[in-house]
Amino acid sequence: MTTTAVSAGLKLGVVGKGGVGKTTVAGLLARSYSDLGRRVVAIDTDSNPNLGLSLGLSLSDTEAVPVLPRAALVGSGGGPSADALVSDYGRPTPAGPTLLSAIRVSEAAAGCTCSGHATVRSLLAEALADVDVTLVDMEAGLEHLSRSGGTLAYADVLLVVCEPTRKSILTAIRTAALAEELGIPHVLAVGNKSRSQQDAEFFASALSAEGIELSGVLPYDHRVAEADRAGSVDLTPVSNQVQAALQDILAAVENTAGAPRE
Repeated sequence: MTTTAVSAGLKLGVVGKGGVGKTTVAGLLARSYSDLGRRVVAIDTDSNPNLGLSLGLSLSDTEAVPVLPRAALVGSGGGPSADALVSDYGRPTPAGPTLLSAIRVSEAAAGCTCSGHATVRSLLAEALADVDVTLVDMEAGLEHLSRSGGTLAYADVLLVVCEPTRKSILTAIRTAALAEELGIPHVLAVGNKSRSQQDAEFFASALSAEGIELSGVLPYDHRVAEADRAGSVDLTPVSNQVQAALQDILAAVENTAGAPRE
C-alpha cells in the first residue's frame, strides 16, 4: 500500500445499519492502518462480538478476549488509566491491531450494557500513549448514539458504512443528525458492496443530496466475502480495486480529521 499520513491519536468510529458489512469494513480499515506501520487499537463494542474474526483470530481466541470491566471510568475517581486497560485487556491479532472487547452478552436477563458503553466513552476521552489510531466498531443501528453522553462523543470522525439501498442511506442521514447533536465534528460515508457503476453513482448522488461526504466506494469482492465467511479476512489479499478504495477512505479521513472543528 502507498504511504498515507495519519493524524496523531485519531479516534475513529465505524457505524451503520445491520447487514451493510460494517465489521468487515472496520477490520479492513484497521488492517490498512496497521499495514502503514501505525499502532492501532480496535475496540469491538458489539454485544455479539466478532471483530476478532475479521482481524484473523480464531473463534476460540476471539471468545477468549477478556471483556473490559463495566463502568470502569478511565482516569475518574482513581479509575484505571487508558493505557492500563489496553495492556491488561488488549490482545494482539494476526492483522496487526490490538483488539479490545468492550461488551459481550452471554447470559439471558443479565441487564443492559450501558455501563460497558460508559467505559468505552471514557476510554475515548483519554489519550492513549503511542497509539496512532483508535478504531471503534459499534453495534449496528443508532441506539449507541442515543445513550447518555453518547458512546462515540469523543470520536474525531464517524464513518457510516452504507450499501446501495435507500434504507442504508436513511440510516446514514439519521446517524449524521445524531452525531451533530453529540458534537462529533466529522461524519463520512463509506459505500460498500458496490457491484456496478450505477451503485457507485447511487452512493454519490443520494449522499450528496443529504450533505454527507462520500469518502470512498468499496467494490463487492467475492474473495473478501468468502474469507469473511471463513473468518480469515486479514489473510486474504484484497483486489487492487478494494485496496485503492481503502486508500481513498484513509486519505479522506486524514483530510477531514485535520480540518478544524466546526
